[in-house]
Amino acid sequence: MNNVQWTSMAGMAVGIVLGVVGAFGGFGAFLLVLGLGVVGFLAGRIAETGEVNVLGLSLRRK
Repeated sequence: MNNVQWTSMAGMAVGIVLGVVGAFGGFGAFLLVLGLGVVGFLAGRIAETGEVNVLGLSLRRK
């Protein structure tokens, strides 16, 4: 269980939620949920690390 990619699973969950909201709530609700998700993500990063390092979020690993 230690090898689970939590960021991938969280991304999949967010994608499913956005898809359901887009299907049933329309485009305005989709944008609202997407915007609030970004705000929540940034608040979580600030609470966890004390800063937001956008460059650390890239897919390329050295």
